[in-house]
Amino acid sequence: MRQVTDVPQQTLDDATAVLRSALAGDGDAVVGTFDAVVDRSGVEGAYGVAWCLAATMVGTAPPPGTCALDFPGIDQAGYDTRWVARFVSAYANRDADTGEALFGAAMADGLLPDCLLTLAGSTVATLRSRAG
Repeated sequence: MRQVTDVPQQTLDDATAVLRSALAGDGDAVVGTFDAVVDRSGVEGAYGVAWCLAATMVGTAPPPGTCALDFPGIDQAGYDTRWVARFVSAYANRDADTGEALFGAAMADGLLPDCLLTLAGSTVATLRSRAG
């Protein structure tokens, strides 16, 4: 699995910009950063930024295949919340194929911007809970 340290510096900078905007509560700037990434690097670039956000949430990933998605009521959650839980689980299990499939499905469903905004918010919430 590609590690966060294996991604281009621009991807790390973009992930940092997304987090700064999310920390400031500026959802428009989060979406704007992802839009700029897509304009510059295509959907693959946005996927790289999302993967970095998942890495930030998980921290040091455990051995592949050892994480289970334990999210009570997941089937009743909104699309974006289910997507984030599954995307982060894919990262934690080092399952890039599933991560890519989830990304493609959200894009095909026209819900990728909502999912990425929820991912950014969830990452910020995780960082805040670790700090407090």
